[in-house]
Amino acid sequence: MGSNHNNDNLEHKLQAGKLFRHVNSLIVAHLRDNNLNQAASAVASATMTPMNVEAPPNKLLELVAKGLAVDKDETLRGVSTAVPFDPIVTAGYGSIPAPRAAYVDFSMNNTKGPSKNIPKHESRHISEHKNVARCARFSPDGRFLATGSADTSIKLFEIVKVKQMKQPEARDGPVRPVVRTFYDHQQPINDLDFHPQNTVLISGSKDRTIKFFDFSKAVAKRAFRVIQDTHNVRSVSFHPSGDYLLAGTDHSIPHLYDINTFKCYLPLNFQDMGVNSAINQVRYSSTGGMYVTASKDGAIRLWDGVTASCVRSIDGAHGAAEATSANFTKDQRYILSSAKDSSVKLWEVGTGRLVKQYVGATHTQLRCQAVFNDTEEFVLSIDESLNEIVAWDSLTTEIVARWPSNHIGAPRWLEHSPVEAAFVSCGIDRSIRHWT
Repeated sequence: MGSNHNNDNLEHKLQAGKLFRHVNSLIVAHLRDNNLNQAASAVASATMTPMNVEAPPNKLLELVAKGLAVDKDETLRGVSTAVPFDPIVTAGYGSIPAPRAAYVDFSMNNTKGPSKNIPKHESRHISEHKNVARCARFSPDGRFLATGSADTSIKLFEIVKVKQMKQPEARDGPVRPVVRTFYDHQQPINDLDFHPQNTVLISGSKDRTIKFFDFSKAVAKRAFRVIQDTHNVRSVSFHPSGDYLLAGTDHSIPHLYDINTFKCYLPLNFQDMGVNSAINQVRYSSTGGMYVTASKDGAIRLWDGVTASCVRSIDGAHGAAEATSANFTKDQRYILSSAKDSSVKLWEVGTGRLVKQYVGATHTQLRCQAVFNDTEEFVLSIDESLNEIVAWDSLTTEIVARWPSNHIGAPRWLEHSPVEAAFVSCGIDRSIRHWT
């Protein structure tokens, strides 16, 4: 008996040691791949892990996200269970989609090689608001799309139904892709985001609130939670864990909220930062270790996700022009920004260096954004003067497509699906168009 017991103990220790080594390897690879070489070296040295250990890109993130999804309790669901659930909407929401990004090495100075051809996209009018369609967001799994309007409403689309709508009409009559409409704001909607694990949608509005909607409930029209901010909420972004959110507002410092306590955190030294300009957009990186802001003063600022301190300010990133969008590449090594100077730029996170510039589309009036496609091989934005959607090869910076927007007047927002070659455009003509 004693011998078997000792063998079991030894086996247990060996398995535990193997697991520790595996975890340490993932941590070192994660830090190294995110340009945190000093930290990677310290962990590698302390745990006797090789610095050049191999691990699939973002493997640690993927495992943590899966673990969080399993472990997540239902604290967000502060609503009456008397409201019926919609099993079709809730089934499988929050599962992590397979990564779609093709690795694009932007550090190569490849501006002379042949450009890739983007597949031709065609659009279909899928719905319209009663006033300007101002913003849109896909869920992380690409199954849902939300749009926000100056008419204060939010529409939630199921992408499967959007695709069915494009098929020849079925015998059962027309397909209705809008599965929810929410009415709970007093003023126009500026931005939206989906919780990464739960069926919760948030919206930021000119009425200075951030509202939480549970879209698993078939008849709930109103928010089940509200954060009252002090300023016009121009942009919102969930932390990848789903436990925090950022609000970019008319205040110059991003507001960081704990969504369980609703406490707001600001950097301790924010009054000494000398920043005095509204934030047009705020977005978390894929791990939540950093976030980025695009400000009215033209600066792109990079913030530490833990300390909430500004670690880099690219002042005059777009001259004196208002910076309207900024977002990380999926590997967090670069930031794509756009501004009212008609330029789109790619910046290296580690150095703040300008890497690429995408020119040839005029945008000087609207708060539009530039976005990558799902594989990051192409950049898309809007040409207001020609009323076109423009696509560049992200590596060579050559324009590879121009499509008439089919909106009356230029669209004011583009949003690309994270999982497939599809995007949406929102118009000052109130319409939403789906492009595939």
